[in-house]
Amino acid sequence: MSFINKPHVILLFIISSTFILFVPALDLSNVPLESPTSDQDGFLPLAGKHVVICNKVKNRESLNVHCRSSEDDLGLIHIPWNHTWGFRFHVNIWKSTKFRCHFTWLGGGSHYFTIFKVSRDDSIIGYPVCKECIWEVGKDDKNPICRVSRDKAILPHCFQWEEGP
Repeated sequence: MSFINKPHVILLFIISSTFILFVPALDLSNVPLESPTSDQDGFLPLAGKHVVICNKVKNRESLNVHCRSSEDDLGLIHIPWNHTWGFRFHVNIWKSTKFRCHFTWLGGGSHYFTIFKVSRDDSIIGYPVCKECIWEVGKDDKNPICRVSRDKAILPHCFQWEEGP
């Protein structure tokens, strides 16, 4: 009997091939929050992402944020003016990961925005791919929510609020 026909060798080959294919897609680094990252990082299956929300509301009030995906509810968070809050996750294998947030602040009303969606934030078509997606909220009425870069040479990408729930 040939060595290659043995079931344990075939199983070992399948396991090692799978390991070789998927390990490079995992983000196993332990990068501190403050370290700069490239806007072009993260475009892989299961890519690690870090969403950061910066409270820049023009009346200097606390920002209330409630974010959720189809799998996770991150709860209600209160962000003091000029402070940040963030969360980390991995894009799922189907590349359908989406986080939608509800924003409120005193005198600012009630607003909704999809803070992360693959078609905008993890696609090579359109806006730059972000591994660290930094959002400034409430700075002005014309551009109420903007994705910014740590590299100040890159212009922000600003959006309007979305319709309610």
